[in-house]
Amino acid sequence: MTAEQLRRVRWGVRAALVLGVATSVAANVLHANPNPISQAIAAWPPLALLLTVELISRVPVHQRTLAVVRFAATASIAAIAAYVSYVHMVGVAARYGEQGAAPYLIPLSVDGLVIVASVCLVELAGRLRAVEQPDTAADIAPDSVAPSLPDIERTPRRKTRPTTAAAVAKLRARHPDMPTTDIARRLGVTDRTVRRHLNRPATV
Repeated sequence: MTAEQLRRVRWGVRAALVLGVATSVAANVLHANPNPISQAIAAWPPLALLLTVELISRVPVHQRTLAVVRFAATASIAAIAAYVSYVHMVGVAARYGEQGAAPYLIPLSVDGLVIVASVCLVELAGRLRAVEQPDTAADIAPDSVAPSLPDIERTPRRKTRPTTAAAVAKLRARHPDMPTTDIARRLGVTDRTVRRHLNRPATV
């Protein structure tokens, strides 16, 4: 899958996660005591899980120890949110007419959706980084290394490093449908700079 396709899938997964969290928050609030403080306390665990998943899916970690700590903390928050939401949803389902095993099974579907969407969102973030980084390295890194020459042959040259215009042209040639904002983000320049180079007439 291309980076653009992965981004579209990520938006769908994020929508599923928000739906599950919203359902959990609604059930928690309905089951809490009818006062703002109790309702805010009941609504907090699912919201904390949503914020945590967004953080770990957007912020990369390059140290293994920190990654382990982060995932352990996320698992703890997920367990707390799942337990609290399960208890509240069982009470709400029973209060509104569900009987037999239904009040105990319906909350599992909501918690399961939240867990699956959270895992998918983190996995998609890793796939996106893996797809985007090789292109950037292949497009820019080779030209940025000056050839090794003997000291005698080394003379000052103005074009030992690729210009921004050349890097923009390479990325556009390789990815014709890539938005200018993505090109700017990969090259570390502004979107206005990218559009200026793309709109500049070619020189012979």
